[in-house]
Amino acid sequence: MNKAVRIFALFVIAILSVSPVFAAPEAESAEGAGQAAQQEDAPAAGISILSAPALGAGLVILGAGFGISRIGAAAVESQARQPEVAGAIQTAMIIAAALIEGVTLFALIVCMMSIGK
Repeated sequence: MNKAVRIFALFVIAILSVSPVFAAPEAESAEGAGQAAQQEDAPAAGISILSAPALGAGLVILGAGFGISRIGAAAVESQARQPEVAGAIQTAMIIAAALIEGVTLFALIVCMMSIGK
């Protein structure tokens, strides 16, 4: 299976797993609709506030994992081709992975900061 198809499938699975959270409850009758809406709005609002940052955090983690795995695979492959420069390749790989981790941490903080708004 192509890598792009796998990534798209993961994205679709993530969207479909979060979509029930966005479903609005239906009112049962016109008379009890006001009371039911007041009782059901509080939990539904809490779930919808938490779902967007959770989806964002999940996408950030997927992207970071994909990026670091690509760096690791390329580093191991290049070390196998030229073992004499393995130390320099490993240093460059660790620096690149640390930069990705830093950006990932920043993105997760931004996602979690959006919970309060």
